[in-house]
Amino acid sequence: MPVEYLSAEQEARYGRFATEPSPGEPEQFFRLDMKSLGLARAKGRPATRLGLAVRWGTVRMLGIFMTEDPTAVPAAVVRFVAEQLGIDDEHVAGYGARADGLRARGGDPRRVRLPGLGAGEAELRGGLAARVWSPLEGPRARM
Repeated sequence: MPVEYLSAEQEARYGRFATEPSPGEPEQFFRLDMKSLGLARAKGRPATRLGLAVRWGTVRMLGIFMTEDPTAVPAAVVRFVAEQLGIDDEHVAGYGARADGLRARGGDPRRVRLPGLGAGEAELRGGLAARVWSPLEGPRARM
């Protein structure tokens, strides 16, 4: 992504948590609905379940999937997501250990295909993208 228009400080913060989230932000960006809970719980390893669920919230909050270290999120966020999944938050440390294998088998959340949508998938993806970028749910500027 071209970043020539960003200052060095902005570029360093891009796609990362610059500060701890406020008390309401985990609820706003990392709350899992029933479908998300089902998708996460269908994954085999607790580390995969927790890592993917954290990444889903991260893209809602930051507007981008964290790629350098997808587990570099505040501990309060990881705890919040782990409680919803009913697993120990320490499992997040194992998420990156098998990242290449997960991506090879389609576990990368950026490449999730939604079953049974056919031609409607593009419309759904467009709606989801618009929702991510809405002022109430999307990425926020930390200037």
